[in-house]
Amino acid sequence: MSAQFVWKEEFNIGVETIDKEHRQLFEGINDLFLLTQKKSGWIAGKNSRRACRKGIELIKEHALNHFANEEAYMASIDYDGLELHRRLHKGFRENTLPALERELKEADYSPETIDHFLGVCAGWLIGHTTMEDQSITGKQGSVWVDLLEDGEIISVKKAITQLMYRMFLVKPEMISDAYNGEKFGTGIYYRLVYQSGKEEKRSEILLAFEERLLCRTIGEVVANKSGKLSAALIHNARYAMQRFAGRVMKVFMKGESSTLVEENLLSYDQFEKVFETRKRMASLLFDTGEGYFAYCILTPDQVQDSVATSINKENALDEVARYVQKREEEEAKALRKKILVVDDSATMRQGLKNLLGWDYEVSTADNGMAAIRTVTLNKPDLILLDYDMPVCNGKQALELLRSGKSSADIPVIFLTARDDADSVKGVLALGPSGYLLKTLSHAEIRARIDGFFEKNP
Repeated sequence: MSAQFVWKEEFNIGVETIDKEHRQLFEGINDLFLLTQKKSGWIAGKNSRRACRKGIELIKEHALNHFANEEAYMASIDYDGLELHRRLHKGFRENTLPALERELKEADYSPETIDHFLGVCAGWLIGHTTMEDQSITGKQGSVWVDLLEDGEIISVKKAITQLMYRMFLVKPEMISDAYNGEKFGTGIYYRLVYQSGKEEKRSEILLAFEERLLCRTIGEVVANKSGKLSAALIHNARYAMQRFAGRVMKVFMKGESSTLVEENLLSYDQFEKVFETRKRMASLLFDTGEGYFAYCILTPDQVQDSVATSINKENALDEVARYVQKREEEEAKALRKKILVVDDSATMRQGLKNLLGWDYEVSTADNGMAAIRTVTLNKPDLILLDYDMPVCNGKQALELLRSGKSSADIPVIFLTARDDADSVKGVLALGPSGYLLKTLSHAEIRARIDGFFEKNP
C-alpha cells in the first residue's frame, strides 16, 4: 500500500482519551505505511523486516491496551452496549489478529503480507471507529444488536450449507458474515416473519437470491425452459424458501417450533430500506457457484408489518403476478447504463445519485474495498472514483479493479477536488478514462457523463 490515514473530524467521538488513542493508532499504522513504501530499502533486507515486526507488535499492543481502556470507560458510564463491544473486540483479538500474524510469519513478513495486515487493521479500525465507537456517545446506533454467538453463527452457516446442497444440489461458500444489503446483479428479495413460543415472539428473516440461481435450481426442477423468471417459478420458489427458512429457523431457535405469520416479495428499494433502518443479529452472504445468496436475521423487537403487501391465500396469485410485472418493468430500466459512485462523502454520493439517477442506474460505495464487493455483485458500465479517500485511496482501488478479471475492463473516471497541474498530471498518469473536478457545475458533470456514453455506447 502507498496510502496514509487522513484523520477526519468525524472520527472523533467526543471522549478525549479514546480520541487520542485512535489518533495514536492511526499514526502507528501510518509509520508502517511509509516504511513499506521504501521498496529499495525493503529489498536490502533484514533491517526493514525487523522494523516492521517491531512496528506490528507495537500496533498490536496498543490496540489491545486501547480495547481494555475503552471497555473500562464504557463500564464507568454504564454503557449498555459494553458486552457487544467486548465481543467485537474479542473477535478482532482472537480471530482476525492471529490469522494475520500466521500469514505474516509464514511469508517471513513479505511486503505483500505487511500490506494485507495494515489494510485489514486499518479497515477494521476505520469501520469500528466510525460505526460502533460513535454509538458510545449516542452519535450513531450500532447496526448489530444481540449478535449471534460464534457457535450459533457456525450452526446457522452449517445448516444453510447442508440444506442448499440437499434442496438445490449447490455447494455454497460463505464469503461474508457482515453482508450489508449490496445489490445483486438481478435479485429476488423475500421477507419471512415467524412467530414462536407462548409469548408470541417474532423473528424476521430476509432472503436475497440472484435471479439466475433460482432459474438454474428451482427452474430446472419445474422445467422452466425459458430460463427467465415467471409467476410459476416464483410460486415454487416461495414454497421452497419457506421450507428452507423454516428448517434454518429450528437451528436458530434451538428446536423451538415456529409458525410463518407473514411473507412479502420485496423490490430492491424496499429491501435496501430495511437494511438502512433496521438492526440485525446475523447477515451471511454465500457464493453458490450458480449465483449469490444472502440469509439475514433481523432483531425481533423491530418487526414491522408495513414493509410491503403481505401475501396470503386470497391474494397470492395477484401479488405474484404483480411482482413479476414490476420486475419486467425493472428489466426495461435495467437496460440503462449502470454507474457506481465511490466517494467517502455521503453528500457527494447522494448528490451524484440525484443528478444522474433519472437516466442511469446509480449505485454507491463509501470506500474502495466496498466498491470491489459492489462490482463483484453488480458490474457497472462506469465507475466514478474519488481520488482522495482514507485507507484505500483512488489509486489503490483502481489497481485492485485492474487486477480482477471481471473488473479489469470497467471504465473509471476519477473524481477530484484538486485542479492544479501536478495533481491532474498524477491522476492521468494512472490511465483512467478521464477525470471530473468536483467543483464543476451539475450541468457540466452531467454533460461529461452523457458525452462519455455517447462515445462509448
